[in-house]
Amino acid sequence: MPTGNSVEAALGALRQAIAGLENAIDMRIEVQRESGEVEGEVRRVHADRSRLAQELDQSEFRANRLEEVNREVSRRLVTAMETIRAVLDR
Repeated sequence: MPTGNSVEAALGALRQAIAGLENAIDMRIEVQRESGEVEGEVRRVHADRSRLAQELDQSEFRANRLEEVNREVSRRLVTAMETIRAVLDR
């Protein structure tokens, strides 16, 4: 029976090794899945950042344009008020 015990011991060690390998494979698959999810999230964040940067640029352009229009309207109002005062003063 000494041979039987060593075979049983070897089989037990083999089973443990296989179980350890299966666990390692499962952990590796989980890490890869999580890594893929993180990479996807990073890509989405970069896309959002690009979109937001573009929207900010457009908003800044519109704000600058509105400021220019506001100055022009203000200048025209001053001119109109001066013209009205000149007419009333006559």
